[in-house]
Amino acid sequence: MKGTGDTHSAGVAGDRTAPDDAPDTAVELPDYAERVLGVAELIPPGRVMTYGDVAEWLKDEEHPQGPAPGGPRQVGRVMALYGGAVPWWRVVRADGVLLPGSELRALAHYRDEGTPLKGAPAAAEGHVPRIDMRRARWDGGDGA
Repeated sequence: MKGTGDTHSAGVAGDRTAPDDAPDTAVELPDYAERVLGVAELIPPGRVMTYGDVAEWLKDEEHPQGPAPGGPRQVGRVMALYGGAVPWWRVVRADGVLLPGSELRALAHYRDEGTPLKGAPAAAEGHVPRIDMRRARWDGGDGA
């Protein structure tokens, strides 16, 4: 998920238009990407969903074009390509390990939002905490 925030494609996701240096044309994202990004935007601050949770949500959602055809890997791909303008740090690995290469940026967001974290084992490189999935996982219900 290297594209989380610093690439042109990531900037496209939030406003659904081309970057400032591109011609004045709207960028049309694939339907599945729009749907994944929409779920990411629903996750409340301080809560997370796994890639698999998002895929299941989309399979269960009523949509005119039917259930979404992707799984966790497809959700991860969408987040890598287009997730920079949505709260990408709220879509996570099921084990709670922070995204390699984006750990410090994500950690800053988690601390700002009060996302429940677990301390890292002493053997972990850099001693970066991980998400406390039992407490932080959001099931899409009203109670955040």
